[in-house]
Amino acid sequence: MATSISSANKPSFNPTSWLSSLFTLMDRYIAAELVMPFLFGVVAFTSIGVSIGVLLDLLRRVTESGLPFATAVQIFLLKLPYFVGFAFPMSMLLSCLMVYGRLSGDSELIALRSCGVSVYRLVAPAIVVGLLITLVNFAFNEAIVPAANRQAADVLEQAVTKTRPSFSERNILYQEFRRVRLPDGRREEQLSRTFYAREFDGQQMKGLTILDFSKDGLNQIVASETAMWNGERKSWDFFNGTIYLVAPDGSYRNIVRFEQQELKLPRTPLDIAKTSRDPDEMSIMEINDYLRLIEQGGNQREIRKMRLRLQQKLALPFACLAFGLVGATMGVRPQRTSRAAGFGLSLMIIVSYYLLIIVGQGLYQVGALNAFLAGWLPTLVALGAGSLLLFRLNR
Repeated sequence: MATSISSANKPSFNPTSWLSSLFTLMDRYIAAELVMPFLFGVVAFTSIGVSIGVLLDLLRRVTESGLPFATAVQIFLLKLPYFVGFAFPMSMLLSCLMVYGRLSGDSELIALRSCGVSVYRLVAPAIVVGLLITLVNFAFNEAIVPAANRQAADVLEQAVTKTRPSFSERNILYQEFRRVRLPDGRREEQLSRTFYAREFDGQQMKGLTILDFSKDGLNQIVASETAMWNGERKSWDFFNGTIYLVAPDGSYRNIVRFEQQELKLPRTPLDIAKTSRDPDEMSIMEINDYLRLIEQGGNQREIRKMRLRLQQKLALPFACLAFGLVGATMGVRPQRTSRAAGFGLSLMIIVSYYLLIIVGQGLYQVGALNAFLAGWLPTLVALGAGSLLLFRLNR
């Protein structure tokens, strides 16, 4: 006779007990030990960064340029998030070096290993905490840092009675493409129109040249002194210009002069001109949108710069994970690491990391690396070094 267990006698699912089995007492102990050194590192590294990067310049402006002290304090507070974001990876490195170094020096790691705990298992809490700090750092850098940097720049410019242009002032270039079907059935993009303006003063374009390739070959050329976007009619008003109609053989078929001419062209050139910002004042999504705009303009120098900054912004939070792995594996080695020694070793590793950033940028400029590898080079090297050291320690 089959027996059944009543639902009342079945053990209920307890999330707390499940988490306790997943994260052992050792994991919780090491993770808790990492908290205070991490917070100490955030304060210490933020103080160093903001002192070198902001405080000295603000003091000079207060004493020499007459910047109001209250405004200087406001700018100082607005710049703090930027340096806090950079302090997260450094603090993760410092906390892992200090905690694992102390556990190793006090022979606690030796006791754990004698109980059969592997080096991989010892380092696991640092990796989990590193992943958590990576997520926090990513959200912090996206939600808080760009807005604070923008506001700090605006406050400073207003205080020194300068107007910071929110637009590109020279050489506005926009290229429009269309998809065409080739005789073999494939589709490719071909140039449809080129829009060039020599200057932009925030209201109107000056020194314009429009090349129209909407049909096979060059169809017409529009040269105009000025042009303004007509928001009501969704078109461009060109003033004091000439339209050159081009025949299929390349000769001028007709020449038309005008004082004012309305042309149905996209608004994109105006968007390109009005979107000139510092990458540190943009989130990853805003950089992607800006890249799509400037890629239509063909400014290769700006395009390459923004592609690299995009990858660097993506890679920076993962330095928390990489530094956590490096710090934990270095701290596991039999040694005694004091707070001063851990801080000094952290500075050496951090300097090496930022040297790799410079190396990656240089290799990218000469074309030896693409934007992804150049932006991720320091983080990938740190992850590789930490993984190699961990493998050697576990042998």
